[in-house]
Amino acid sequence: MTDPVLAHLLADRTGFVARLAALVACPSVSTDPAYAPGMAEARDWWCARLAALGFQEVREVAAGGHAAVTASWHGAGPNAPTLLVYGHYDVQPPDPVAAWTSPPFQLTPRNGRLHGRGVSDDKGPSLLAIETLGAFLAVEGRLPCNVTILLEGEEEVGSATLTKILERNRGLFAADAVLSADGARWRADLPTITVATRGVAALELSVRSAGKDLHSGRYGGVVANAAQAMAQLLASLRDARGEIAVAGFEDGATPPDAATRAELASIPFDVKAHDASIGAPPSGLTTAQFLERLWLRPTLEVNGLWGGYTGPGGKTVIPNQAFAKLSMRLVPGQDPARVLAAVTTHLRAHCPRGVALEISTHRDGTPATAVPPAHPLLLAAEAALESTTGTKPLRVRMGATLPLTDIVHRVLGLHTVMFSFATADEDFHAPDENWRESAIPEGFAAWVALLRRVGALSRADFAG
Repeated sequence: MTDPVLAHLLADRTGFVARLAALVACPSVSTDPAYAPGMAEARDWWCARLAALGFQEVREVAAGGHAAVTASWHGAGPNAPTLLVYGHYDVQPPDPVAAWTSPPFQLTPRNGRLHGRGVSDDKGPSLLAIETLGAFLAVEGRLPCNVTILLEGEEEVGSATLTKILERNRGLFAADAVLSADGARWRADLPTITVATRGVAALELSVRSAGKDLHSGRYGGVVANAAQAMAQLLASLRDARGEIAVAGFEDGATPPDAATRAELASIPFDVKAHDASIGAPPSGLTTAQFLERLWLRPTLEVNGLWGGYTGPGGKTVIPNQAFAKLSMRLVPGQDPARVLAAVTTHLRAHCPRGVALEISTHRDGTPATAVPPAHPLLLAAEAALESTTGTKPLRVRMGATLPLTDIVHRVLGLHTVMFSFATADEDFHAPDENWRESAIPEGFAAWVALLRRVGALSRADFAG
């Protein structure tokens, strides 16, 4: 027999897609001030929807940046657990717009998937979570547990003011655990639950060799070439084997032991198929090697590199400036501040002669996080997935970073369980971002099952 709340959700699937289309149509790009009207439009949409679903105390809270939207329902009583249910309404820029098959801010069904900016990361999963909560109120007049909703507006810019929002509103966001609709599942064909994330740190650098670009014939050989110097500087970050060559970079990190590597090797994963799916040459890595590098090893990547003339044809100049953006994914034991200091020291020590180096960091970075293996919300989420898929989910890790997980642990002392029904192959942040239509009924069923299980717990179950 179908759960009545689930039946209600499935019967309104067309309405859900229509509401998702309205949400995707809000161009809520947080990083670009030109999209401020789209951010406000998305906040207004969410406030109206939360009020219509029956949530209380619907409002915006801010701390100098883009406001978050919050609402609550605390009618389950003081002994029932309180979940802080998290999502975010901001998205990445749609650029390059010309690479999209359909308009980025128009929800477009195609080949069993819904296409549009933010549909998978994270408007679709967030809406799925909130609509499930609303269905409980519509069908049963109550939720199985107390709930506070937090829809952030700055996740895509590193949750820049989330710490201040939480610090200034501790009472508003008091809870027993965080349940995140963001985070993405690893694969659609294998039930999994993510129990750990890598951290992140980033910086920008530039080199300058003169006050302006110079003629390559008149100045070649006597003035440093900024683009060449930048290439040389970045090349110094890795040794001949491709390993990170920054002294102190991995301080504090513990290499995986034999048991962990054996666990990785047992996970069913086709590395060759993965490489082919993204158009990459075969890596030659085993499953254990691939997953170790993806989940348990730190990275140091060049995200952007530019300088000199890049237009059609040639232009014989010596560029006077070159620029680069770097990011680092971090593992447990690494301190973001120490990692940034190590990379900065390395860059200054290896800067070629004849150029001036400038380095800037805009954020402090986020450490790696993990959910305690016996956390009651994690166990409930696993049980919910097993009941709806018929398969016990594998515990996996994530190579990416969710700033929320560290922030709520530091500020509120809460652990986060990610329960997203987006999937890693849905091109979020890229042109033609998409979301499987099959994720909608799967997500509804799992969220209903999870909330039922949380409703059977008490606050005392979270006290450990």
